[in-house]
Parts: sequence; structure tokens; C-alpha cells
Amino acid sequence: MIRYLKNSEIDTEKWDACIRASFNGIVYAYSWYLDTVHEKWDALVEDDYIRVMPLPVSKKWGVSYIMQPFFVQQLGVFSKDILTPEIVRSFIDHIPGKYKIVDVNLNSYNTLEKKHDEILTNSNYVLDLIHNYPSIAKKYTSNTKRNLKKSLKYKLTLVRGIKPEEMIDLFRQNRGKTLKKWGDKEYDRLKRLIYRVLSKGGGLLYGVYDEQNQLCAAAFFLRGQNRLIFLFSATGESGKKNGAMTFLIDGVIREFSPGKQVLDFEGSNDENLARFYRGFGAKKVTYHRYRRNNLNLIQKLFFKIYLMVKDKS
Repeated sequence: MIRYLKNSEIDTEKWDACIRASFNGIVYAYSWYLDTVHEKWDALVEDDYIRVMPLPVSKKWGVSYIMQPFFVQQLGVFSKDILTPEIVRSFIDHIPGKYKIVDVNLNSYNTLEKKHDEILTNSNYVLDLIHNYPSIAKKYTSNTKRNLKKSLKYKLTLVRGIKPEEMIDLFRQNRGKTLKKWGDKEYDRLKRLIYRVLSKGGGLLYGVYDEQNQLCAAAFFLRGQNRLIFLFSATGESGKKNGAMTFLIDGVIREFSPGKQVLDFEGSNDENLARFYRGFGAKKVTYHRYRRNNLNLIQKLFFKIYLMVKDKS
């Protein structure tokens, strides 16, 4: 039986044990991770935590809704046992009707047949690190090999264990200037998340320095469930010229291959980013975005504007 539980009713020990034992478990779904990115999350739980589905619930303008939080690519149904499209649909159908808007990313193991709701397909790219480094590097595209060769001329240095503030400051000074909806609140949440993950031993933070010892690129990876997830990155102007991010990712591949991990690039639907990830030999994996909207016409207009702003940010 599937039950709807409010946050205070969730047994977090059983919840985390379910995620840990699930064949499709992922770091995003642990209770401590959800607590950090979205404090008020509820859930659907089947029987004694055989299967679970987190619900990042919110309320705005008097409307209760469920929407994907920042820094979480995939959620959906996680299962210790068999998982079929019918089971996933059953969880979707158990989302309480009081949530007029539902807009969440399911995980790549959640298949769902279309009914009267909207299902979009998103792209992710993953690289299996089971082979040794020379075998993986051999499959780099010519453009990636060229960028890597260029980066080596600049005498870059890859450092593991830089401070989160260094990466965040580099991002704010560059890409962050174009994100109008990102303010201190979003950056503070990111910083808390990184420190929380690091305290759990589940994160890796790298920086690339040039000859003048200036930080020109940085990246934070989640580590868990046999995955290295490329969660967040920053590149400075010099980093764009000297191939610092290619140098960084290549260094991570060198460090963890051969191994059981999968390098998860966490996207992207953007063709330029997708081309960059494919350049390392990453393969495309799809996952679904589920949408349901039961608002009236006026409410739909307001939320359509809200979603447009959210997607751009």
C-alpha cells in the first residue's frame, strides 16, 4: 500500500536504508540531501519502505505545488524490488490532488506511459570508468584531444580540496553575472550543500590553477552509489582560453579509472554542453520530466511566467 507522509512522519533511517538498497538509488534522494536543498519535502512510501518517492512540496500565492529543487537533477520512485511502468504510474496517481502543479524529474529507471499529463524527455550523459585511462582517452573526440593538448601548454595544475567559497566566487564573477534570478539565497544554499556533502565524505572539489597561481576553473562532484556526479562548476575568462575544464575532467577520469564508478555529467539538453560531454566518450541516457497542471486559466498564466523564469535561471 502506498501512503502519503508529511515530512515529520517520515522515518529517515528507513528512508535512507531504502535509498541505499535501491537498485536505482542516487545521492539526491537521501534524507539529509533533501533536507539541505528543500527543507519541506514530503513523500510517498510503499509498505515498510520497499519503494519511496520524495515530494518537494511548496506553496505560493495560496497554491500548493511540487517542483524540482535546485541542485537535484533526478528524483522519482526508488525501489528495492522490481519497478515497472505500472508501479511508477501508481505512485504518480497517489500524489494528493491538493497539489495543483506537479513538475518533477523522474530518474532514468522510471518509465511512464503517457496519459492525460505531460511527459518530456531530458538528456543526460554518462561515462563508464570501468576501463583503464588509455582506453577511455583513446575515444575522446578530436576536439577534446585538441583542447587537452592545448591545456598542457599552459602548465596548469589540478588541485583537489579547494574551498567551496573559491569556486562559488569564480562562478559569481563570470557565469553568475548572467543569472538574474540567482542571489545570495541560492549561493548560500549551494555553499551549505557542498559543506554538508563534504562532511558526509561524499564530495570532491577540484580547482585548476594557471602559472600565476590564479584559479581559472573549478568543479564539485557528488560521490556515492558508484557515481561521480558533476554537480557544479565554474570557469573564468582565462579558463575558457586555456582549456582548464577539459584539463580538470580529464584529470578526474585519470584518477578514477579503471573503477566501478560512472562519471555522470548531469545533462544536458543544451547541444553545446552535450557536445562537450560527448567529447569524453560519454553516452546519452534519457530520463523523464513529469508535468501536471490543474490550475484555472488565470492561475496557469501566473505559473507559466514563473516556470519560464525558473527554466532560464
